[in-house]
Amino acid sequence: MSLILDLFLTFLKIGLFSIGGGYATLPLIQQQAVVVHPWLTLQEFTDIITLSQMTPGPLAVNTSTFVGMRLAGMAGAAAATGGCVLCGIVISLALQHFFRRNQNQRAVLQLLETLKSASVGLIVASAATIIMIALFGVSSWKQTLHFNPSAFLLFLLALISIQKWKLGPMPILILSALAGCFFYL
Repeated sequence: MSLILDLFLTFLKIGLFSIGGGYATLPLIQQQAVVVHPWLTLQEFTDIITLSQMTPGPLAVNTSTFVGMRLAGMAGAAAATGGCVLCGIVISLALQHFFRRNQNQRAVLQLLETLKSASVGLIVASAATIIMIALFGVSSWKQTLHFNPSAFLLFLLALISIQKWKLGPMPILILSALAGCFFYL
Protein backbone atom coordinates (compact mmCIF):
# COMPACT_ATOMS: atom_id res chain seq x y z
CA MET A 1 0.00 0.00 0.00
CA SER A 2 2.91 2.32 0.68
CA LEU A 3 4.12 2.07 -2.94
CA ILE A 4 0.63 2.93 -4.24
CA LEU A 5 0.51 6.03 -2.02
CA ASP A 6 4.08 6.98 -3.04
CA LEU A 7 3.12 6.68 -6.72
CA PHE A 8 0.02 8.82 -6.20
CA LEU A 9 1.85 11.54 -4.24
CA THR A 10 4.86 11.56 -6.59
CA PHE A 11 2.72 11.94 -9.70
CA LEU A 12 0.49 14.45 -7.92
CA LYS A 13 3.61 16.57 -7.40
CA ILE A 14 4.63 16.06 -11.04
CA GLY A 15 1.13 17.04 -12.17
CA LEU A 16 1.25 20.15 -9.99
CA PHE A 17 4.57 21.39 -11.39
CA SER A 18 4.28 20.29 -15.01
CA ILE A 19 3.68 23.53 -16.84
CA GLY A 20 3.55 22.95 -20.57
CA GLY A 21 2.47 19.29 -20.43
CA GLY A 22 3.75 16.56 -22.74
CA TYR A 23 7.49 16.70 -23.26
CA ALA A 24 7.90 19.36 -20.59
CA THR A 25 6.94 16.80 -17.92
CA LEU A 26 9.49 14.19 -18.94
CA PRO A 27 12.42 15.69 -17.00
CA LEU A 28 10.21 15.84 -13.90
CA ILE A 29 9.11 12.23 -14.29
CA GLN A 30 12.67 11.09 -14.98
CA GLN A 31 13.97 12.90 -11.90
CA GLN A 32 11.35 11.29 -9.68
CA ALA A 33 11.18 7.77 -11.18
CA VAL A 34 14.90 7.26 -11.88
CA VAL A 35 16.81 9.49 -9.44
CA VAL A 36 14.73 10.35 -6.36
CA HIS A 37 12.88 7.02 -6.16
CA PRO A 38 15.07 4.54 -8.04
CA TRP A 39 12.01 2.71 -9.32
CA LEU A 40 13.34 2.44 -12.88
CA THR A 41 16.66 2.32 -14.65
CA LEU A 42 17.39 4.96 -17.28
CA GLN A 43 16.89 2.32 -19.99
CA GLU A 44 13.51 1.27 -18.57
CA PHE A 45 12.47 4.92 -18.43
CA THR A 46 13.50 5.40 -22.07
CA ASP A 47 11.52 2.31 -23.06
CA ILE A 48 8.46 3.62 -21.22
CA ILE A 49 8.74 6.96 -23.03
CA THR A 50 8.87 5.10 -26.35
CA LEU A 51 5.76 3.08 -25.48
CA SER A 52 4.01 6.23 -24.25
CA GLN A 53 4.63 7.95 -27.56
CA MET A 54 3.26 5.01 -29.55
CA THR A 55 -0.02 4.82 -27.62
CA PRO A 56 -2.90 7.27 -27.98
CA GLY A 57 -3.31 9.91 -25.33
CA PRO A 58 -1.26 12.58 -23.59
CA LEU A 59 2.41 11.72 -23.10
CA ALA A 60 2.54 12.55 -19.38
CA VAL A 61 -0.58 10.51 -18.65
CA ASN A 62 0.65 7.53 -20.68
CA THR A 63 4.08 7.68 -19.06
CA SER A 64 2.64 7.86 -15.54
CA THR A 65 0.30 4.97 -16.34
CA PHE A 66 3.15 2.80 -17.64
CA VAL A 67 5.39 3.64 -14.65
CA GLY A 68 2.58 2.79 -12.22
CA MET A 69 1.75 -0.43 -14.09
CA ARG A 70 5.42 -1.47 -14.15
CA LEU A 71 5.77 -0.95 -10.41
CA ALA A 72 2.43 -2.00 -8.91
CA GLY A 73 0.10 -3.36 -11.57
CA MET A 74 -3.37 -1.92 -12.15
CA ALA A 75 -3.54 -0.25 -8.73
CA GLY A 76 -0.20 1.46 -9.38
CA ALA A 77 -1.33 2.57 -12.85
CA ALA A 78 -4.55 4.04 -11.40
CA ALA A 79 -2.68 5.79 -8.57
CA ALA A 80 0.03 7.28 -10.83
CA THR A 81 -2.45 8.35 -13.50
CA GLY A 82 -4.86 9.80 -10.95
CA GLY A 83 -2.06 11.73 -9.29
CA CYS A 84 -0.80 13.02 -12.63
CA VAL A 85 -4.16 14.36 -13.82
CA LEU A 86 -5.81 15.48 -10.56
CA CYS A 87 -3.90 18.76 -10.22
CA GLY A 88 -4.37 19.53 -13.89
CA ILE A 89 -8.13 19.12 -13.62
CA VAL A 90 -8.43 21.22 -10.46
CA ILE A 91 -6.06 23.92 -11.73
CA SER A 92 -7.77 24.03 -15.15
CA LEU A 93 -11.16 24.54 -13.59
CA ALA A 94 -9.85 27.27 -11.28
CA LEU A 95 -7.96 29.02 -14.09
CA GLN A 96 -10.94 28.85 -16.42
CA HIS A 97 -13.03 30.58 -13.78
CA PHE A 98 -10.27 33.17 -13.11
CA PHE A 99 -9.57 33.95 -16.77
CA ARG A 100 -13.25 34.23 -17.61
CA ARG A 101 -13.61 36.90 -14.94
CA ASN A 102 -10.33 38.73 -15.82
CA GLN A 103 -9.90 38.08 -19.53
CA ASN A 104 -9.26 41.71 -20.54
CA GLN A 105 -6.72 42.70 -17.88
CA ARG A 106 -3.18 43.48 -19.05
CA ALA A 107 -1.50 41.64 -16.14
CA VAL A 108 -3.34 38.44 -17.03
CA LEU A 109 -2.22 38.65 -20.66
CA GLN A 110 1.41 39.21 -19.55
CA LEU A 111 1.20 36.21 -17.22
CA LEU A 112 0.11 34.02 -20.13
CA GLU A 113 3.07 35.20 -22.22
CA THR A 114 5.44 34.38 -19.35
CA LEU A 115 4.00 30.88 -19.00
CA LYS A 116 4.44 30.29 -22.74
CA SER A 117 8.14 31.16 -22.44
CA ALA A 118 8.61 28.83 -19.48
CA SER A 119 6.91 26.02 -21.42
CA VAL A 120 9.31 26.47 -24.35
CA GLY A 121 12.29 26.16 -21.98
CA LEU A 122 10.89 22.98 -20.43
CA ILE A 123 10.24 21.44 -23.86
CA VAL A 124 13.80 22.23 -25.01
CA ALA A 125 15.19 20.67 -21.82
CA SER A 126 13.07 17.58 -22.42
CA ALA A 127 14.24 17.28 -26.03
CA ALA A 128 17.87 17.57 -24.90
CA THR A 129 17.30 14.82 -22.32
CA ILE A 130 15.74 12.49 -24.91
CA ILE A 131 18.63 13.13 -27.33
CA MET A 132 21.20 12.49 -24.60
CA ILE A 133 19.53 9.22 -23.60
CA ALA A 134 19.08 8.04 -27.18
CA LEU A 135 22.48 8.97 -28.57
CA PHE A 136 24.72 8.69 -25.49
CA GLY A 137 22.82 6.51 -23.00
CA VAL A 138 23.04 9.18 -20.28
CA SER A 139 20.82 12.03 -19.14
CA SER A 140 23.50 14.60 -18.30
CA TRP A 141 26.60 16.09 -19.91
CA LYS A 142 28.37 15.50 -16.58
CA GLN A 143 28.32 11.73 -17.11
CA THR A 144 30.72 9.79 -19.31
CA LEU A 145 29.47 9.96 -22.89
CA HIS A 146 29.40 6.84 -25.06
CA PHE A 147 28.22 7.79 -28.53
CA ASN A 148 25.83 5.27 -30.09
CA PRO A 149 26.35 5.34 -33.88
CA SER A 150 23.42 2.96 -34.48
CA ALA A 151 21.01 5.31 -32.73
CA PHE A 152 22.42 8.28 -34.65
CA LEU A 153 22.05 6.39 -37.95
CA LEU A 154 18.42 5.57 -37.12
CA PHE A 155 17.81 9.21 -36.23
CA LEU A 156 19.29 10.41 -39.53
CA LEU A 157 17.32 7.87 -41.56
CA ALA A 158 14.08 8.89 -39.83
CA LEU A 159 14.84 12.58 -40.36
CA ILE A 160 15.63 12.07 -44.05
CA SER A 161 12.49 9.94 -44.48
CA ILE A 162 10.36 12.66 -42.96
CA GLN A 163 11.96 15.48 -44.97
CA LYS A 164 12.54 13.82 -48.34
CA TRP A 165 9.71 11.31 -48.65
CA LYS A 166 7.21 13.04 -46.34
CA LEU A 167 6.60 9.88 -44.31
CA GLY A 168 4.17 10.32 -41.44
CA PRO A 169 4.74 9.33 -37.81
CA MET A 170 3.22 5.82 -38.05
CA PRO A 171 5.49 4.51 -40.84
CA ILE A 172 8.49 6.10 -39.06
CA LEU A 173 7.53 4.42 -35.77
CA ILE A 174 7.06 1.03 -37.44
CA LEU A 175 10.31 1.27 -39.42
CA SER A 176 12.18 2.51 -36.34
CA ALA A 177 10.84 -0.40 -34.28
CA LEU A 178 11.98 -2.87 -36.95
CA ALA A 179 15.39 -1.22 -37.22
CA GLY A 180 15.67 -1.17 -33.41
CA CYS A 181 15.04 -4.92 -33.36
CA PHE A 182 17.77 -5.40 -35.96
CA PHE A 183 20.33 -3.18 -34.18
CA TYR A 184 19.58 -4.01 -30.55
CA LEU A 185 18.35 -7.63 -30.38
